[in-house]
Order: sequence, then C-alpha cells, then structure tokens
Amino acid sequence: MNELDVNITKLCDDATIPSYTRDGDAGLDLVSTSDVRIAPGARAIVPTGLAIEIPRGYAGYVQPRSGLALKHGITVLNTPGLIDSNYRGELKVILLNTGDEAFEVKKGDRIAQLVILAVPTVRLHCVDALSDTDRGTQGFGSSGTR
Repeated sequence: MNELDVNITKLCDDATIPSYTRDGDAGLDLVSTSDVRIAPGARAIVPTGLAIEIPRGYAGYVQPRSGLALKHGITVLNTPGLIDSNYRGELKVILLNTGDEAFEVKKGDRIAQLVILAVPTVRLHCVDALSDTDRGTQGFGSSGTR
C-alpha cells in the first residue's frame, strides 16, 4: 500500500481535517468553514481554514465532488486546482454554479476533494525535431465521436 505522511494545520477552530469517506477513496474531502451563496452562473472562493505542507516531489489537486456536480451543477472552476509543494497559505476552493438556481454552501459542507500525487521535476531539452507517431499533429476532435 502506498502511504505518504503530510503535515496539515488548522488556521481556525472551525476547520475540519480532510479525510477519506470510504476505504479505497482517492480524494480527501475538503470542508467549508463559511456559509457562501453562489448565484446561477457565478463563482465564489470558499475557505477551508487549512494550510498543508505537501512534500517536494508531490502536488495537491483539488477536484469537484461528483454529487454536487450532478445534483446542483457545482464544480471547481479551475479543476484541477493545483497546490504546489512550496505553498503554505490557506486552501481555498473556487466553486462555479453552472445550475439554474442559487446554491447555498453551509459551514461544514464537503465542497471538493483533494488528491495528492507524485510529480516529477521535468528537464526540457530543446531539439530541432520531435519523433514521429501515428497521430502526428492531429489535435482536437481527431479521434472522431464514436
């Protein structure tokens, strides 16, 4: 089993340390520390009251909760939200309401998921040409719809 020790701190008494809902889940649930109303088509920053110390060589990715997306049209605007290993500020989530009705985030609601993944440091090499592939330069929509 892969396990990683990560330091986290509460910035306020109302903060909830993220946890997995079920054994085998990939995402840790992030919880709101504030009531926030999001009008249809609007976005809002929702605080978690937490700061995290992600180890070098890893990054945090903030992902939407599927139930909020399906039932209410609530998603994470810049999904996945990237948390670099050198960031020590408060974790905040940018939520977007794509639904037709206002959405009320209540203090204590699970608002997003945090996934921590290994990220290599990339060394880029400038070359005159790239290797050929079957796909080549075919981009958006090149694989068809079926």
